[in-house]
Amino acid sequence: MKLGFLLGYSGKQIHIPMDLIKQAESMGYDSVWTAEAYGNDSITTASWILAQTSKIKVGTAIMQMPARTPAMAAMTAMSLDQLSDGRFIMGLGASGPQVVEGWHGVPYGKPVTRTREYIQIVRKIFERSGPVEFDGKMYQMPNKGEGTTGMGKPLKSILDGSPDIPIYTASITPAGLRCAGEVADGVFPVWMDPNKYGVIGDHIGTGLEKSGRTLKDFDIAPFVSVAMNDDLDAAFDSLRPWLALYIGGMGARDKNFYNDYATRLGYGDAAKKIQDLYLDGKQAEAAAAVPNELLDEVSLVGSKDRIRDRLQPWKEAGKRGEVGTMLLGVHDPEVLELLAQEML
Repeated sequence: MKLGFLLGYSGKQIHIPMDLIKQAESMGYDSVWTAEAYGNDSITTASWILAQTSKIKVGTAIMQMPARTPAMAAMTAMSLDQLSDGRFIMGLGASGPQVVEGWHGVPYGKPVTRTREYIQIVRKIFERSGPVEFDGKMYQMPNKGEGTTGMGKPLKSILDGSPDIPIYTASITPAGLRCAGEVADGVFPVWMDPNKYGVIGDHIGTGLEKSGRTLKDFDIAPFVSVAMNDDLDAAFDSLRPWLALYIGGMGARDKNFYNDYATRLGYGDAAKKIQDLYLDGKQAEAAAAVPNELLDEVSLVGSKDRIRDRLQPWKEAGKRGEVGTMLLGVHDPEVLELLAQEML
């Protein structure tokens, strides 16, 4: 199993913990992942890290697809791949309608269709087998639609691209997971219970079968939050707002992918209660309604010894090939060292 860790996106000021990243690199961590929402972008921060490291890979979790044309994303990935000697990982995501339409000012459209077409175009550009032509539902190259000049022509990248640049997607919906298994090299679920692999694995397997591949050709890399504290209640409490935000506040009452995912994990009643409270403006009560059991299944919580014990299901999932990389949500050097000792 490989280990990576998540930086997330910054607030008002960009902060990149380079000392921590270099420490993780020296410990044998495989990757570090940048992010974006509607502040700092993920590519500038990834570039900054790649320029100051020599071994660790840097991925984007995520590059928002609606913010970039497929060609722009491919140009960026090829440039960083060359400049870093192959250490860039292209992590893509559809984001959500609030950000896509409210911030980027473009239609949200069909996220799974976008993902499939986007990756198909990017791979064509990477391969450089000829000028790129594509006629999809969301993307056309060359574009001949309304408002165009009719002068566009198929082009081939000037820059030499590697067809081996890995592409991951952020997916938790059944259709998104099937798409990831079909066209991507890996997927990062926002959470995962290693004892309930079928919740995501059945859909990934369907996609892999369609592409003629198996789990050996694919990396499942879930986000795993870590709260190390001898006070178990305090450790659980520190993670509640995070799950409450996603289950309760991400999306509309009748369209929240994270709420649906929590339901598929077996927490439908709790998910409904959390959402009702959150959308009624009762965020603290929503956080209090997040079950310890759910937090324990998808995170690592408690003392050092308890975390060591809770790592066992992850180790077993790794042996079965059901988890290839754990992407840790933690910036504590002591925790990073503990996980390196136990897993690497």
